[in-house]
Amino acid sequence: MAVDKKKFREMFPHLAQELEAGDCRLTITSVRSDLQTGEKASSRKFANYMPDVIDFLRRCDTEQQAEEIICYLEGRGEISQDYARRLRKQLKEKGVRSFGSKKEDDYYLKQDGF
Repeated sequence: MAVDKKKFREMFPHLAQELEAGDCRLTITSVRSDLQTGEKASSRKFANYMPDVIDFLRRCDTEQQAEEIICYLEGRGEISQDYARRLRKQLKEKGVRSFGSKKEDDYYLKQDGF
C-alpha cells in the first residue's frame, strides 16, 4: 500500500514527527550467524529488565541496609513518600525477608541459565 508523505502525516502525526526528527535510531552492534547462539541471546528472561525497589531490598542482609535503600530511592524521587512509608512499615513489622528471599550475587545470570 503506497501512501504519500502528506497523507501519512495526516493519518499518523506523532509517528511522522518522530520519523522526521530522526531521534529514534537503533544501532545494530552485532550479527549472529549461528541460530542456536542467536536464539539463546534473544530469549533471555531478563533482557531489558529494570530492577525495582523490591529487587534491591531482596539483596539486603539487614534492616539497616533496607532502610538505606528506601531513603536513597525516595530521595532520588524514584519512589513516592507514601510508597516509602508503606515499605518502612512492612520492614519494621515483618522484617527484610518479607519482601522475598535473598537475591544472591549473579542472581539474574543464574536465572537466565548462564
